[in-house]
Amino acid sequence: MRVIGIVAEYNPFHTGHQYQISESRRAVGGEAGVVAVMSGNWVQQAGCAITDKWNRARLALMGGVDLVLELPTVWAVSSAESFAQGAVDLLDATGVVDVLSFGSECGDVDRLQRVAVCLNSPVYETGVRRFVDEGMPFASSRQETVRSILGPDSSELLSAPNNNLGVEYLRELDRLKSSILPMTVRREGAPHGVLLKVAEHPRFLSATQLRAFLEQGSWEAAQLYLPQGGLEVLKEGWHGSPSLKRVERGLLANLRAMTAENWAKLPDSGAAEGASVRLERAGRNCRSLEEFFHLAKPRHWTASRTRRLLTWAYLGLTEADRPDNPPYLRVLGLNARGQAILKKMKSQASLPILTKPAHAKALDEVGRSLFAQEARCTDLYDLCLESVPVPGREWTSGPVVVGN
Repeated sequence: MRVIGIVAEYNPFHTGHQYQISESRRAVGGEAGVVAVMSGNWVQQAGCAITDKWNRARLALMGGVDLVLELPTVWAVSSAESFAQGAVDLLDATGVVDVLSFGSECGDVDRLQRVAVCLNSPVYETGVRRFVDEGMPFASSRQETVRSILGPDSSELLSAPNNNLGVEYLRELDRLKSSILPMTVRREGAPHGVLLKVAEHPRFLSATQLRAFLEQGSWEAAQLYLPQGGLEVLKEGWHGSPSLKRVERGLLANLRAMTAENWAKLPDSGAAEGASVRLERAGRNCRSLEEFFHLAKPRHWTASRTRRLLTWAYLGLTEADRPDNPPYLRVLGLNARGQAILKKMKSQASLPILTKPAHAKALDEVGRSLFAQEARCTDLYDLCLESVPVPGREWTSGPVVVGN
């Protein structure tokens, strides 16, 4: 059995994700297994996942995934480069994944591969450093360097979010000299992050639109884009739409105590450009999270970058808390085919496999520390829910099993 690897947030899983899986299986072989590395309770756009990782894993299994592994928070809430590095490292460490499938706007893996090779080259490193030293924002420097080496058609690829993330997956496969082969499925339907205003029901929606339905309580509208039976799963595990607004006063207290030195310890804090001073000033003067974003964000930063810093501050994490590489493979859910894949992994994986929380106690110091951080991240996520669960869920929740 060949195995397809997918990196995803599944926030939540929807028909567009099912399309990617079906197209990947069609290309690789209909009986191929699917292993997904999925973000936990905190996601890359730097917010709370719409429902917890166990509910989202269940939806993924209902929609065609066979085995769900967790991407720990310190990689999940990161820039595209770090996000991809953590996720691809985990897929490679399974020892069983043959193909990495990802969605992209262009749908052409060869074009994306050329950009990835360019970004991993010494000539790129020299070029991007020159633009950054001249004061150009990094994203613009990156794109301009690729334009100067490969031309405008290639550099334009980096302006689309899924293309950009796909290039980072390819870069990490190259860095690892992995035997995993890449493929891409052209993204269909609504662009990332777009809310549609349509009278009829399109074939695919963005996860942003689906989350908006759920936050508004429009369950029937959401049901059309969930796996069969998915609405019942969401309702059963629903603790209210999660939001940092529920912990706003406590988070503001934390921000007011943070110094520029504290901010500089967070990843992508812009310390070298003096942004940590601006962040300290914003934290001391803001009266709401919205005001913090307004005061803290430099003009050339994306909103997601600022939100990620706020999330790291809330979670009490620093860049030093992110190991060089993931130290374990944590199973969040599986079905019968996933059990067969897991059995094979146990003899071929290069990292310890956690199928029970108690297994974390046998890890080395780095692994135990990371799992303890993940437990804290889950407890802090739960405070953002309307109905707060009993603390300690990380230590009491085993993998979701579907279809056995």
